[in-house]
Amino acid sequence: MNHFKFKSLAFYGVAIISVLLLFKTVSVYGENNLKAPPPVNGRYRLTLSENLPNCEKSDTLTLNIQQSGIYLNASVLPANANADTDEKHSLAGIFRNQQLNLSGKVGRSILCNIPRPQNDPMNSVTIQMQLVDKGNMTGQLTVNSIQTLKFTAVPQKAY
Repeated sequence: MNHFKFKSLAFYGVAIISVLLLFKTVSVYGENNLKAPPPVNGRYRLTLSENLPNCEKSDTLTLNIQQSGIYLNASVLPANANADTDEKHSLAGIFRNQQLNLSGKVGRSILCNIPRPQNDPMNSVTIQMQLVDKGNMTGQLTVNSIQTLKFTAVPQKAY
């Protein structure tokens, strides 16, 4: 029992207590300050406040969002698109402080709700949304940095 010296036992005791205190401090900080963003992935029905210029009926669209933490990928689809439609996600963005920002390119045929021509011109689109109650969102859609339209987004039920 000669190999148990007081200095060794005190050193290991202090080291173990220090690690436990550090772990407790980091755990308390994480529980109080690190929160996962609420889930916003899914399909939303976008109801525009007015039609886009040069479009006859563009008042309703579908926004399909996929979320990974604060990072978002999304696609804009015609309102009558099937739930199993797998469109390439042409919008990318971020979700911070209950605010979603998406940008990318969307075909004119989708925005105007017309049949897709052979060479569908692409429009630069920016979407800014604010998360409100029950998953609903309000925001604005900017097309080609010129036309800004307000909209409401309501989550669609999964069938």
